[in-house]
Amino acid sequence: MDKYTNSVWFSRLVALAIAALLFTSVNFESKNENGSLGFNTPGKVSQEVIEDVPVEIDYDQENLVVTGAPETVRITLEGVKSLLLSAKTQRDFQVYIDLSDPEITLGEKKVPLKIRNLNEKLTATLSPAYATVMVQEKVTKEFSVDVDYNRSLLEEGYTAENPTSNPQTVKITGAKDVIDQISFVKATLGLTKGMDESVNREATVKALDRDLNKLNVTIEPAVVNVSLKVNIPSKTVPIRPIQSGKLKSGLEIKSLTTDDKEVTIYGKESVLENINEVTVPVNVSNITGDAVYELPISVPDDVKKVSKDTVKVNIKTKKADSDSETDSETEPDTDSETTKPDDTNNADKPVDNPTEDTNTDEDEEVSIQTKKFSNLKIQTVGLDNDRSMKFVNPSIGSMGITFKGTRAELNKLKEANIQLSVNVSQLEAGTHDVAVQVKAPDKTNWELDSRMVTISITDNEEETS
Repeated sequence: MDKYTNSVWFSRLVALAIAALLFTSVNFESKNENGSLGFNTPGKVSQEVIEDVPVEIDYDQENLVVTGAPETVRITLEGVKSLLLSAKTQRDFQVYIDLSDPEITLGEKKVPLKIRNLNEKLTATLSPAYATVMVQEKVTKEFSVDVDYNRSLLEEGYTAENPTSNPQTVKITGAKDVIDQISFVKATLGLTKGMDESVNREATVKALDRDLNKLNVTIEPAVVNVSLKVNIPSKTVPIRPIQSGKLKSGLEIKSLTTDDKEVTIYGKESVLENINEVTVPVNVSNITGDAVYELPISVPDDVKKVSKDTVKVNIKTKKADSDSETDSETEPDTDSETTKPDDTNNADKPVDNPTEDTNTDEDEEVSIQTKKFSNLKIQTVGLDNDRSMKFVNPSIGSMGITFKGTRAELNKLKEANIQLSVNVSQLEAGTHDVAVQVKAPDKTNWELDSRMVTISITDNEEETS
């Protein structure tokens, strides 16, 4: 016996028998898992649910439009565990609706949902199993694009021109009844608050019905380039230098001129219409002779911007004429309004240099002189009864006006012939800078202390019992 067991061939036969047993065992178990009969117990049937499986539709996409089909379905699969897990992981099957028959008719249809490329050893239950779809003729139509934007996002005082799109029209494709529902084709332009510059950017096009519901159509192109030109009203007004401060003794201002005679201001139209000039304050306290200064331009607070902030002011001076000063002090003019007590602090001063060595009465009559009326009350025009108004600057509601001319012309001027007023009929409640209007004899040359005044308008409260 030991002779056989110790034999090499005996060992080989035993190893071969063990290998055969292992092969047979594995092979039968594998067949049992795949549902085949074997020596083992049949495999257990399991279920797997797969959610959100997309639905495909087979139809003539060139000429037809199909609507109403579900976008996804739920599938319940049954079979052995290993095949279920493989199907759920790989998802190499498709759920579809078959409308590929060229004889398909238009209209509403109830059609089954089908599955393909699923392992034949698995069974599938679809939910829903049927769908009601509408088969319609595909239509393509051209529409103009309207650009929408929120006007309230523009910076105060700024305006915008009509926006434009490029291209101005788009082609929209869809079911005929959907195309017929299109009431608006809009590209909405997104803006940020305080927009004060022109915009050029892309915007998405949407097709909307009469209730502004978005429609399911295809738009070509789906994005257009939109341009919106933003600007602000402007007005060109003259620049007027205004002298302030006390000039050094022995000097007179011969002229104050600016290099630029006009400037462009920007703001609301209601603000601009009341501004007829801008000023440049010139302090002459430290002037010792001719000079040129770069000085800031003064504009009302409601002006949004100015074409330039500063201007060069040319100051020309001359020595004071002591003889004419002496004459004006020692020779009273009983016929002139300048002898009134109220005007003693506003003695007439020549604006232009009069002819020197003028000793005759005839020369004195033709020389250019000035005459000032101080503290003239400013009348209010157009104020409604249910509103009140007060002057903010000047708070006293009056100002001076200076006339320039010959002595004979100035002697004819009377305070009763001069009227200062402001028109507030078009103004809302609030604070405003308003131009002063002057009513004076024709052909007179005058200059106000300030062309603008600041006023405040308030609504009167209703009386309550």
